[in-house]
Amino acid sequence: MAVQEPQHPVRRPWERPQPQIRLTHTDRDAVAEVLRDAYGKGQLDEDEFEERLDQAMRAKYGAELEPLTQDLGLDPRSGGAAPAAARAGHAGAPSSTSAERVVAGVGHAGNYFFPIVAPLLLFLGANNISPYVRRQALESLNFQLACLIGAVLSVLTIWLVIPAFFLLAIFVGWAVLPAIGTVAALLGKDWRYPIPDRFRLVKDD
Repeated sequence: MAVQEPQHPVRRPWERPQPQIRLTHTDRDAVAEVLRDAYGKGQLDEDEFEERLDQAMRAKYGAELEPLTQDLGLDPRSGGAAPAAARAGHAGAPSSTSAERVVAGVGHAGNYFFPIVAPLLLFLGANNISPYVRRQALESLNFQLACLIGAVLSVLTIWLVIPAFFLLAIFVGWAVLPAIGTVAALLGKDWRYPIPDRFRLVKDD
């Protein structure tokens, strides 16, 4: 009598387990914005918000983010990242606390006292703390680098007429725009300096 071998489920090629993809800063920031929105609506109390935000900033894979937003009305099939609507909102002015707005303002105003150094330290320090401070520090840092490089190139070619005007424009921009950025940050705005993207040397992940 033939012995029937035990049946084992056949794994199809497209069902092979895929390696987990590590999260980027954008993924973490998107979930952080959802948590901030939920906190503002009263879905989370202060302790819950701070605990979940800390977990979101420390997360490495999408599965770690999923429990943080499941009870907030999000689609659990999003893999832990915020839904498309939240990502679209993230492109605008991100929400921020009053303390974060003050720190972001310091990142702009600090250019008058510690050019490049002030925004660089904030950019690196806000990596896992505040998406808003990180974005504003990145803007300030790129502006200062663009001013420095533009000024050096203008000085090297000062014997031409046009670079002299560029140098003047750079000086005026350096003197005025950080002040505007400081005020905008204190108001919680998503301030962007008027420089082309190709001159933004430091990119966020």
